[in-house]
Amino acid sequence: MIKIPRIDGEYITVYKPAGDIFPGPDEAELRAGKLYNEWVPNDHCFVTDARGRWHAFGITHPLTGFDNVHAGENQSFHAIAPEGILTAALGEGTWNDLPKVLPPAARPCEIRANHAPYIVRHDDLYYMIYGPTPLRYATSLDLLEWTPRGELSNAPEGRDPNILLWNNTYHLLVCEPPYVRMAVSTDLVHWEGHRSILRMEGNLAAESPTLIRHNGTFYLFVCAWDGIWDKNNIQGAYQHITHVYQSDEPCRFDSNQEIARLNAHASEIFQDEASNWYISSAEWPHRGVSIACLGWE
Repeated sequence: MIKIPRIDGEYITVYKPAGDIFPGPDEAELRAGKLYNEWVPNDHCFVTDARGRWHAFGITHPLTGFDNVHAGENQSFHAIAPEGILTAALGEGTWNDLPKVLPPAARPCEIRANHAPYIVRHDDLYYMIYGPTPLRYATSLDLLEWTPRGELSNAPEGRDPNILLWNNTYHLLVCEPPYVRMAVSTDLVHWEGHRSILRMEGNLAAESPTLIRHNGTFYLFVCAWDGIWDKNNIQGAYQHITHVYQSDEPCRFDSNQEIARLNAHASEIFQDEASNWYISSAEWPHRGVSIACLGWE
Protein backbone atom coordinates (compact mmCIF):
# COMPACT_ATOMS: atom_id res chain seq x y z
CA MET A 1 0.00 0.00 0.00
CA ILE A 2 1.37 3.41 -0.99
CA LYS A 3 1.68 5.88 1.86
CA ILE A 4 1.36 9.62 1.24
CA PRO A 5 3.83 11.85 3.14
CA ARG A 6 2.61 14.95 4.97
CA ILE A 7 4.21 17.56 7.21
CA ASP A 8 2.95 17.12 10.78
CA GLY A 9 3.00 20.34 12.79
CA GLU A 10 5.17 23.41 12.48
CA TYR A 11 8.77 23.74 11.38
CA ILE A 12 11.33 24.36 14.13
CA THR A 13 14.27 26.49 12.99
CA VAL A 14 17.03 24.66 14.82
CA TYR A 15 19.95 26.46 13.18
CA LYS A 16 20.63 30.01 12.06
CA PRO A 17 24.24 30.78 11.05
CA ALA A 18 26.19 33.17 13.23
CA GLY A 19 28.37 35.95 11.83
CA ASP A 20 31.79 34.91 10.60
CA ILE A 21 34.84 35.94 8.60
CA PHE A 22 34.53 35.16 4.88
CA PRO A 23 37.55 32.97 4.03
CA GLY A 24 37.74 34.06 0.41
CA PRO A 25 38.85 34.34 -2.24
CA ASP A 26 37.14 37.60 -3.22
CA GLU A 27 34.00 37.02 -5.25
CA ALA A 28 31.45 39.55 -6.54
CA GLU A 29 30.86 41.95 -3.64
CA LEU A 30 32.40 39.60 -1.03
CA ARG A 31 35.89 40.26 0.33
CA ALA A 32 38.21 37.74 1.95
CA GLY A 33 38.94 38.43 5.61
CA LYS A 34 35.85 40.59 6.13
CA LEU A 35 33.32 39.90 8.89
CA TYR A 36 29.78 39.31 7.61
CA ASN A 37 27.06 39.14 10.23
CA GLU A 38 24.41 37.47 8.09
CA TRP A 39 25.02 34.11 6.41
CA VAL A 40 22.65 32.05 4.26
CA PRO A 41 22.47 28.23 4.36
CA ASN A 42 21.16 26.05 1.55
CA ASP A 43 21.43 22.33 0.62
CA HIS A 44 22.43 20.37 3.70
CA CYS A 45 22.55 16.94 5.34
CA PHE A 46 22.36 15.39 8.80
CA VAL A 47 24.63 12.80 10.39
CA THR A 48 25.37 11.48 13.88
CA ASP A 49 28.82 11.07 15.38
CA ALA A 50 30.18 8.06 17.29
CA ARG A 51 28.42 9.24 20.47
CA GLY A 52 25.11 9.70 18.71
CA ARG A 53 25.20 13.49 18.65
CA TRP A 54 23.55 15.14 15.65
CA HIS A 55 25.46 17.32 13.18
CA ALA A 56 24.39 19.25 10.09
CA PHE A 57 26.56 20.29 7.14
CA GLY A 58 25.57 22.39 4.17
CA ILE A 59 26.12 25.18 1.68
CA THR A 60 26.64 28.61 3.22
CA HIS A 61 27.80 32.07 2.21
CA PRO A 62 27.37 35.65 3.40
CA LEU A 63 24.14 37.39 2.48
CA THR A 64 24.62 39.39 -0.73
CA GLY A 65 22.59 41.57 -3.03
CA PHE A 66 20.10 39.88 -5.33
CA ASP A 67 22.38 40.11 -8.37
CA ASN A 68 24.93 37.84 -6.66
CA VAL A 69 22.57 35.73 -4.60
CA HIS A 70 24.74 32.57 -4.69
CA ALA A 71 28.19 34.18 -4.61
CA GLY A 72 30.71 32.75 -2.15
CA GLU A 73 29.21 29.26 -1.90
CA ASN A 74 32.65 27.71 -1.50
CA GLN A 75 32.59 26.08 1.94
CA SER A 76 30.17 24.17 4.16
CA PHE A 77 28.68 25.21 7.45
CA HIS A 78 29.01 22.72 10.29
CA ALA A 79 26.39 22.91 13.03
CA ILE A 80 26.12 20.71 16.11
CA ALA A 81 22.99 19.90 18.11
CA PRO A 82 22.66 19.80 21.88
CA GLU A 83 23.62 16.41 23.28
CA GLY A 84 20.89 13.81 23.30
CA ILE A 85 18.43 12.19 20.92
CA LEU A 86 16.95 14.20 18.09
CA THR A 87 13.61 14.86 19.77
CA ALA A 88 15.48 16.53 22.64
CA ALA A 89 17.52 18.62 20.18
CA LEU A 90 14.57 20.17 18.35
CA GLY A 91 14.68 23.61 19.90
CA GLU A 92 14.58 27.00 18.21
CA GLY A 93 18.13 28.10 17.46
CA THR A 94 19.74 25.45 19.65
CA TRP A 95 22.21 24.10 17.06
CA ASN A 96 25.51 25.98 17.16
CA ASP A 97 28.18 26.73 14.60
CA LEU A 98 31.48 24.87 14.47
CA PRO A 99 34.30 25.99 12.14
CA LYS A 100 33.38 25.93 8.48
CA VAL A 101 34.52 22.99 6.39
CA LEU A 102 36.68 22.75 3.25
CA PRO A 103 36.97 26.31 1.95
CA PRO A 104 38.99 26.68 -1.26
CA ALA A 105 42.29 27.13 0.60
CA ALA A 106 41.87 23.67 2.16
CA ARG A 107 41.51 21.98 -1.26
CA PRO A 108 43.81 23.93 -3.61
CA CYS A 109 43.64 21.48 -6.52
CA GLU A 110 39.87 21.69 -6.86
CA ILE A 111 37.39 24.08 -8.41
CA ARG A 112 36.28 26.84 -6.06
CA ALA A 113 32.64 25.80 -5.57
CA ASN A 114 31.70 23.48 -2.70
CA HIS A 115 27.99 22.64 -2.81
CA ALA A 116 25.44 20.35 -1.17
CA PRO A 117 27.56 17.97 0.94
CA TYR A 118 26.15 14.54 1.70
CA ILE A 119 27.77 12.33 4.33
CA VAL A 120 27.68 8.58 4.94
CA ARG A 121 29.76 6.33 7.19
CA HIS A 122 31.58 3.41 5.57
CA ASP A 123 34.34 1.20 7.00
CA ASP A 124 34.78 3.45 10.09
CA LEU A 125 35.22 6.56 7.94
CA TYR A 126 32.84 9.38 7.17
CA TYR A 127 32.65 10.14 3.46
CA MET A 128 31.50 13.59 2.36
CA ILE A 129 30.50 13.83 -1.30
CA TYR A 130 29.98 17.33 -2.68
CA GLY A 131 29.50 19.08 -6.00
CA PRO A 132 28.91 20.61 -8.39
CA THR A 133 30.50 18.74 -11.29
CA PRO A 134 33.04 17.31 -10.93
CA LEU A 135 31.77 15.52 -7.84
CA ARG A 136 34.47 15.28 -5.21
CA TYR A 137 34.82 13.68 -1.80
CA ALA A 138 36.58 14.07 1.54
CA THR A 139 36.97 11.70 4.48
CA SER A 140 37.00 12.12 8.25
CA LEU A 141 37.31 9.98 11.36
CA ASP A 142 35.33 12.31 13.59
CA LEU A 143 33.33 14.81 11.46
CA LEU A 144 35.71 17.55 12.60
CA GLU A 145 38.87 17.16 10.52
CA TRP A 146 38.36 16.52 6.81
CA THR A 147 40.86 15.38 4.17
CA PRO A 148 39.98 16.14 0.53
CA ARG A 149 40.47 13.12 -1.72
CA GLY A 150 39.76 14.58 -5.15
CA GLU A 151 37.23 13.53 -7.76
CA LEU A 152 34.98 10.50 -7.56
CA SER A 153 35.83 7.94 -10.21
CA ASN A 154 33.30 7.90 -13.06
CA ALA A 155 30.75 9.91 -11.07
CA PRO A 156 27.67 11.22 -12.88
CA GLU A 157 27.63 14.85 -13.93
CA GLY A 158 25.36 17.06 -11.86
CA ARG A 159 24.92 18.64 -8.47
CA ASP A 160 23.16 18.19 -5.12
CA PRO A 161 24.31 14.62 -4.39
CA ASN A 162 22.23 12.27 -2.25
CA ILE A 163 22.88 8.64 -1.36
CA LEU A 164 20.69 5.68 -0.47
CA LEU A 165 22.25 2.40 0.70
CA TRP A 166 20.04 -0.42 -0.50
CA ASN A 167 20.87 -4.12 -0.90
CA ASN A 168 24.52 -3.47 0.01
CA THR A 169 24.83 -0.98 -2.87
CA TYR A 170 25.14 2.79 -2.67
CA HIS A 171 22.77 4.62 -5.00
CA LEU A 172 24.07 8.13 -5.79
CA LEU A 173 21.60 10.72 -7.07
CA VAL A 174 22.45 14.05 -8.68
CA CYS A 175 20.44 16.68 -10.52
CA GLU A 176 21.19 17.85 -14.03
CA PRO A 177 18.08 19.89 -14.89
CA PRO A 178 15.51 18.74 -15.78
CA TYR A 179 16.80 15.25 -14.90
CA VAL A 180 17.57 13.32 -11.74
CA ARG A 181 20.41 10.93 -12.53
CA MET A 182 21.83 7.91 -10.69
CA ALA A 183 24.96 5.79 -10.47
CA VAL A 184 25.80 2.89 -8.13
CA SER A 185 28.83 1.78 -6.12
CA THR A 186 29.89 -0.66 -3.44
CA ASP A 187 32.78 1.44 -2.09
CA LEU A 188 31.56 5.08 -2.46
CA VAL A 189 34.53 5.88 -4.70
CA HIS A 190 34.03 4.04 -8.00
CA TRP A 191 30.69 4.51 -9.75
CA GLU A 192 28.93 2.73 -12.61
CA GLY A 193 25.48 2.02 -14.01
CA HIS A 194 24.69 5.61 -14.99
CA ARG A 195 21.08 6.32 -15.86
CA SER A 196 18.36 8.97 -15.71
CA ILE A 197 15.66 8.07 -13.19
CA LEU A 198 13.30 11.06 -13.56
CA ARG A 199 12.62 13.91 -15.95
CA MET A 200 10.61 16.75 -14.44
CA GLU A 201 7.78 18.15 -16.51
CA GLY A 202 7.50 21.53 -18.18
CA ASN A 203 10.07 24.16 -17.33
CA LEU A 204 10.91 22.76 -13.90
CA ALA A 205 14.56 22.19 -13.03
CA ALA A 206 15.25 19.37 -10.59
CA GLU A 207 17.08 20.26 -7.38
CA SER A 208 18.04 18.63 -4.09
CA PRO A 209 16.86 15.01 -4.55
CA THR A 210 16.34 12.62 -1.65
CA LEU A 211 15.64 8.92 -2.21
CA ILE A 212 14.27 6.77 0.62
CA ARG A 213 12.74 3.34 1.07
CA HIS A 214 9.61 3.13 3.21
CA ASN A 215 6.80 0.63 3.60
CA GLY A 216 8.21 -1.69 0.95
CA THR A 217 8.57 0.89 -1.81
CA PHE A 218 10.69 3.89 -2.84
CA TYR A 219 9.97 7.61 -2.58
CA LEU A 220 11.86 10.33 -4.43
CA PHE A 221 11.64 13.88 -3.07
CA VAL A 222 12.75 16.58 -5.53
CA CYS A 223 12.72 20.33 -5.06
CA ALA A 224 11.93 22.31 -8.21
CA TRP A 225 13.03 25.64 -9.65
CA ASP A 226 10.79 27.26 -12.26
CA GLY A 227 13.22 30.05 -13.18
CA ILE A 228 10.85 32.81 -12.07
CA TRP A 229 12.02 35.29 -9.44
CA ASP A 230 10.84 38.88 -9.16
CA LYS A 231 13.74 39.80 -6.82
CA ASN A 232 11.36 41.37 -4.30
CA ASN A 233 12.85 39.20 -1.53
CA ILE A 234 15.56 36.58 -1.14
CA GLN A 235 13.11 33.74 -0.46
CA GLY A 236 12.08 33.90 -4.10
CA ALA A 237 15.50 32.51 -4.98
CA TYR A 238 14.87 29.54 -2.65
CA GLN A 239 11.60 28.15 -3.96
CA HIS A 240 9.98 25.81 -1.47
CA ILE A 241 7.94 23.24 -3.38
CA THR A 242 9.19 19.66 -3.02
CA HIS A 243 7.62 17.11 -5.38
CA VAL A 244 7.27 13.52 -4.17
CA TYR A 245 7.26 10.51 -6.51
CA GLN A 246 6.72 6.81 -5.77
CA SER A 247 8.12 3.73 -7.50
CA ASP A 248 8.72 0.08 -6.68
CA GLU A 249 12.17 0.41 -8.28
CA PRO A 250 14.83 2.82 -7.01
CA CYS A 251 16.18 3.52 -10.49
CA ARG A 252 13.00 4.44 -12.36
CA PHE A 253 10.44 7.13 -11.60
CA ASP A 254 7.93 8.87 -13.81
CA SER A 255 6.46 12.32 -13.55
CA ASN A 256 2.96 10.81 -13.52
CA GLN A 257 3.88 8.99 -10.31
CA GLU A 258 3.82 12.23 -8.32
CA ILE A 259 1.87 11.62 -5.12
CA ALA A 260 2.42 14.80 -3.05
CA ARG A 261 3.85 18.29 -2.90
CA LEU A 262 5.37 19.57 0.33
CA ASN A 263 6.48 23.01 1.43
CA ALA A 264 10.25 22.68 1.82
CA HIS A 265 13.38 23.99 0.12
CA ALA A 266 16.37 21.66 -0.36
CA SER A 267 14.60 19.14 1.85
CA GLU A 268 16.27 16.17 3.50
CA ILE A 269 14.11 13.22 4.56
CA PHE A 270 15.62 11.28 7.44
CA GLN A 271 14.90 9.18 10.52
CA ASP A 272 15.89 9.55 14.16
CA GLU A 273 17.01 6.94 16.67
CA ALA A 274 13.45 5.64 17.09
CA SER A 275 12.83 5.48 13.30
CA ASN A 276 10.55 8.54 13.34
CA TRP A 277 10.57 10.45 10.04
CA TYR A 278 11.49 14.12 9.60
CA ILE A 279 11.71 16.67 6.80
CA SER A 280 14.06 19.65 6.75
CA SER A 281 14.00 22.93 4.85
CA ALA A 282 16.59 25.65 4.20
CA GLU A 283 15.65 29.36 4.04
CA TRP A 284 11.97 28.53 4.41
CA PRO A 285 9.94 29.34 6.41
CA HIS A 286 12.77 31.30 8.10
CA ARG A 287 16.48 32.08 7.65
CA GLY A 288 18.41 28.95 8.60
CA VAL A 289 17.66 25.23 8.65
CA SER A 290 14.29 24.05 9.96
CA ILE A 291 12.98 20.58 10.83
CA ALA A 292 9.41 19.25 11.01
CA CYS A 293 7.91 15.85 11.69
CA LEU A 294 6.94 13.86 8.60
CA GLY A 295 3.87 11.65 8.77
CA TRP A 296 2.51 9.04 6.36
CA GLU A 297 -1.14 8.40 5.57
